Amino acid sequence: MTPTRRAVLLTLPLALLGLGVSIYLAYEHYSTSATLACPDTGAINCVKVTSSSYSELAGVPVALLGLVYYVGIVALCLPVAWRTASPLVSRLRIAALAAGVGFVFYLVWAELFRIDAICLWCTVVHVSTVVLFAVVLLLAALAPPAAGAQPMATAPARRGSPAA
Repeated sequence: MTPTRRAVLLTLPLALLGLGVSIYLAYEHYSTSATLACPDTGAINCVKVTSSSYSELAGVPVALLGLVYYVGIVALCLPVAWRTASPLVSRLRIAALAAGVGFVFYLVWAELFRIDAICLWCTVVHVSTVVLFAVVLLLAALAPPAAGAQPMATAPARRGSPAA
């Protein structure tokens, strides 16, 4: 199996999962219902989390931010994006997922220490983001060097050193 095929088989379903749950959370945010198929008592309380002051960032719903974010992540995990020769796409994919993981840490902190509740739907998106980041980093580390890439140069030996 080619590295590109392996990457698509690992990342695209995770990205689509994150997108699907983000669509659901955005729909629930903008709908008049507060159904969120999730318990609403105790430590697991999706309504408490998604209606808290932490559910918006600068007036923008976090659910909408997640939806827009995952549209971009799905685009970066499509087969055509994995096959591109441009290193910019790979760097953008890693940077976007790193930013996503940073935001996940913030949101989990808010759930645990400010809201005192966990949203199961949000947790699916959080886990998807962290796993995607780990998979993309692993794939980047295992990727063969790009064609024409030069090996890292070693520093010249100093005079009088044993290597000289």
